[in-house]
Amino acid sequence: MSDATLILCHDCDQMNRIGEVPLGGSARCSRCGGLLFRRIRNSIDRTLAFTLAGMVLFLVANLLPFLAFKMQGQVTDTTLATGVRSLYEQGRPLVATLVLITTIVAPFVQLVSLILILTPMKLGFAFPGQVALFRTLHKVETWSMMEVFMLGILVSLVKLLGMAEIVPGIALWSFVLLIPVLAAANASLDHHLVWDRLGRNS
Repeated sequence: MSDATLILCHDCDQMNRIGEVPLGGSARCSRCGGLLFRRIRNSIDRTLAFTLAGMVLFLVANLLPFLAFKMQGQVTDTTLATGVRSLYEQGRPLVATLVLITTIVAPFVQLVSLILILTPMKLGFAFPGQVALFRTLHKVETWSMMEVFMLGILVSLVKLLGMAEIVPGIALWSFVLLIPVLAAANASLDHHLVWDRLGRNS
């Protein structure tokens, strides 16, 4: 990092001049003591590892059966995509669009963005558009709400238990694992380090 960096406090708007912060350390506002940023050890490696694992889980969660319903001798397999399509067919396009964005599109864009940003950093090169991609990542993160969708699934399963036999698919377990893995990737990412490297490479 540079010898001194100007950082605006998100809590009190105080402009702080921050010097070198050691790995594992943190920088706080000189006025209110609010956390400005934290240096995370092995941030790039850890975040990239979680992201690659998350991409595998995401593909499994979307390509394989999510749930199977057994009713009167008939078995019906469902996937995330078929669930979205069913909502459209039932005349709920707004709900279907929200489910599509929050459980499929946003997590996919988040994972791909992290891979495209962190892989060049790990390999020591840069490409045009990384800064814009990192800004897009911040906007997309707010739309990734897989845990809310998971709670909705659990409520629905409780209501359907008396009507049919429900068999969880491997995609469901992958989706469950994807939530903490993606959260771990976000927690491992040192945003200040990424911005610093993007700034030097721009």
